[in-house]
Amino acid sequence: MTDHESVGAADDAAPSDPAAAPTDPAGDWRSRRREAADAHEAALRARRQAESARARELIARFVADAGARGVAPEPLHAQGYGGRGRYRTPLTGWYLRRDRTVAVGTDGGFYVLTVPPSLAGRLRGVRPEPQDPPLVIGAGGKDGESLDLPVALARALGDAPAAG
Repeated sequence: MTDHESVGAADDAAPSDPAAAPTDPAGDWRSRRREAADAHEAALRARRQAESARARELIARFVADAGARGVAPEPLHAQGYGGRGRYRTPLTGWYLRRDRTVAVGTDGGFYVLTVPPSLAGRLRGVRPEPQDPPLVIGAGGKDGESLDLPVALARALGDAPAAG
């Protein structure tokens, strides 16, 4: 190999310094957007977890206050989607909405009491699972359908007007 051939071969080899490599602007943009979306998702998840932790504290205080004041829990029933049908549950607690679709159980769980319609559920009953409680019930719904959790809990204790 001549000196000229060895210089050409060195030029064709991949550079050892990645910073010297040509960049892909579209790939860089996609990478930055992906990182931004991941950061946004992590922040949203952290905010929801903090909100649920605060809501759990409010619910625990409510359950204790209800017991101390003698506000009796009642058997909780679920509804089929669209309000069709009534389903027995093994739960007792306090309804938080007038339409009886959201409740707090005596176990301190937050329950959304809507279920898919089913004949088996009508015959045997259903077992709703507790969910992460929000600070605003129905947030993002139609106007007038959202309700602050502290207001809903106060109403269930009889400390606030029964509207909503």
